[in-house]
Amino acid sequence: MTDGLNMSRRIRRTPYTDRVEQVGVRGFSVVNHMLLPKAFQSTIEEDYWHLREHVQVWDVSCQRQVQITGLDAERLVQSMTPRSIAKAKVGDCYYIPIVDQQGGMINDPVMLKIADDQFWLSIADSDVLLYAMGLAIGANLDVEIAEPDVSPLAVQGPKAEDLMVSVFGEGIRDVGFFKYARFEFKGTQQVIARSGYSRQGGFEIYLDDGLLGHDLWDTIWEAGQTFNITPGCPNLIERIEGGLFSYGNEMTRENNPLELGLEKFCTLDGSIDFIGQRALQVIDAKGVDRSIRGLQFDGPRAPTCSVPWPVTVGGHQVGQITSCIWSPRLETNVGLSFIDRGYWDIGQNIQIEMPDNQICRGEIVALPML
Repeated sequence: MTDGLNMSRRIRRTPYTDRVEQVGVRGFSVVNHMLLPKAFQSTIEEDYWHLREHVQVWDVSCQRQVQITGLDAERLVQSMTPRSIAKAKVGDCYYIPIVDQQGGMINDPVMLKIADDQFWLSIADSDVLLYAMGLAIGANLDVEIAEPDVSPLAVQGPKAEDLMVSVFGEGIRDVGFFKYARFEFKGTQQVIARSGYSRQGGFEIYLDDGLLGHDLWDTIWEAGQTFNITPGCPNLIERIEGGLFSYGNEMTRENNPLELGLEKFCTLDGSIDFIGQRALQVIDAKGVDRSIRGLQFDGPRAPTCSVPWPVTVGGHQVGQITSCIWSPRLETNVGLSFIDRGYWDIGQNIQIEMPDNQICRGEIVALPML
């Protein structure tokens, strides 16, 4: 293994890890106690251009599913999120903020409605399963909560649809954005959603049965040769330009969904009941003190931001960089940052204090950075 990651059974391999190693993974991160490949191409810029132009297969098994089943399943899911799920139908995928009693972000999963009494929460990097179990026990709800043997494999990029059609048939084209349908694979029915952690379009295959992992990877890989497929992973350049947020980077429990611009996913009129409702209503009435924004700034190519960098105006700190990288397309550094009220307007001039004490000049820009 690379990147100094000391392996043990506490860090779980995925159904695709063997294949990922065979195609030359150069590093891993750990999300939800599971390996997430972080590098394949010789540079992140090479990976970025390939993702924008062709198609990639990503091992995103770390997007674990919290499965909630039972008579009170919908009630439990609704209690965790300010987004109303009352109109969700089987086949729908909903992006839902999950919050605590203060309105702080606990996670921002994609919810899949599997049946009227069953939901999957495809989670980011925090222990939603334990949160859901605690709420269910405390409220004495009639539910079963588990982590099923479901391991997502993403196919991302502008050629993703044609590749998926070559494997699963023309019906793939009928799957709408943030919708899913079931398709046959090796005698099984598998959930495939038009979704993914990029702006380039693609699908996520929610493989139900890890024993089929090698077969699924090999099938996608072989069919993908026609489309110039490579292995890949979420690309930091593309993520920042696309305004896609990362739990643990852009948000923690210190942040609420209104600061993140997620007000369209928050029903605050009292028509639904959820944990943190009163707190978010108070914040909404007052207005947020800070909000997430895109940044572009000059200077040398920015290194990965592993600790926040101050963002200042006139020597006064008004925010801090949460993620940043050099964009070869825009030919400038790009980043994401919470910015204080009064300084978050598009076009606002800012300064970035780099780790080497160098001051870079930049401005607030709209997201996504098209």
